[in-house]
Amino acid sequence: MYPFIEIFGRSIGTYGIMAAIGMFASALCCYLLLRKKEVFFEDIAMTGLIFAAGAVIGAHIVYGFTNTDKIITLFLNIKDYNFISFVQTLFGNYFGGMVFYGGLIGGLIALVISDKVSQKYFRGHVMFDAVAVSIPLFHTFGRIGCFLGGCCYGVPCEVGFTVHGNTLYPAVNDVNRLPIQLIESGLNLILFFVLLVLYKKRKFQHRMLIVYFYIYPVIRFTDEFFRGDEIRGFLFGLSTSQIISILLFVFAVAVTLTDLARSRAGKTGQAV
Repeated sequence: MYPFIEIFGRSIGTYGIMAAIGMFASALCCYLLLRKKEVFFEDIAMTGLIFAAGAVIGAHIVYGFTNTDKIITLFLNIKDYNFISFVQTLFGNYFGGMVFYGGLIGGLIALVISDKVSQKYFRGHVMFDAVAVSIPLFHTFGRIGCFLGGCCYGVPCEVGFTVHGNTLYPAVNDVNRLPIQLIESGLNLILFFVLLVLYKKRKFQHRMLIVYFYIYPVIRFTDEFFRGDEIRGFLFGLSTSQIISILLFVFAVAVTLTDLARSRAGKTGQAV
């Protein structure tokens, strides 16, 4: 694991590099999928910026949820801090990290708001389908970045990787751990190709995101059991991401049942 690499004498985080590659790859994917649907590069670029803005905000907010107990303790002991140290502790430590699910939900909410306010750049369901295909592609590179950086590490395991000298995540040092980041990366890549094939065959049009919500939450719920880090936050024995996985899966089921009900109502109306 290599949290930093030296480029022209400067240390650059490997996660940031992989995230940037993932963003470029997913943006290129969207462009290739939408270029025949009169969606221009400017539209895709603006959509990406809108999604990214919402993702950054959402990722930090959900990370804060994983530190709820620490935040409560911080406020209970607020008299022990001055203004600067309080702000640094709250936003630097307890809201300083990022959670994928928070970024996903925040980015999608930003797109929904954009769609409601103005459809100049974001074209509703047409672009939602392409975004749904591109999300696991970005996540594929993001999880490789996690592996290189050392975060989101797996449980101790006889078959795995041992590293030394990781200053960002000392818990991974000298412990053979399951490379759960790479496993999830591979599963995300498979999911990307599954969604891409469905998209090309015009299956589940305007519902590609729902298909994603059926599949990825199952992947995430399962691989959370093989995570070894304790920073994720837990409730009722489940991690924050497992709870969100359940909610997204239930949301997908609810949307599917609603679609079926509307379809049956439409057929009944036509029969009458």
